[in-house]
Amino acid sequence: MSQLSASALAQVADYFKVLSELSRLQVLCELRAGTKNVSEIMDATGLGQANVSKHLKVLAQAGMVKRQPYGVSVYYEIADPTIFDLCELVCQGLEARLQEQSQQLQQLEILRQPSSH
Repeated sequence: MSQLSASALAQVADYFKVLSELSRLQVLCELRAGTKNVSEIMDATGLGQANVSKHLKVLAQAGMVKRQPYGVSVYYEIADPTIFDLCELVCQGLEARLQEQSQQLQQLEILRQPSSH
């Protein structure tokens, strides 16, 4: 990444901004299971129609999902499945960090316990 220009880095930052919203991650997780319309996404996430539509628009503009008209409905599907590879890497990193913190806390607790001598 050190070879990227400032404008390229700005695009990377914008991509991560799209993924930084909880509701958008919920929508992406629902679409991971397969193509859905707005109503199905609303039912699965508990989000309102305007909210789901707004997030789908942002995701579509970022190239993460694509729209497929089907009759009177529009269905959405994942356009870039590498998003989930990225999310897995982030989750693995968070898990490792939390395990390390947990071990450090356990060590502190052992040090705090009065000795039985």
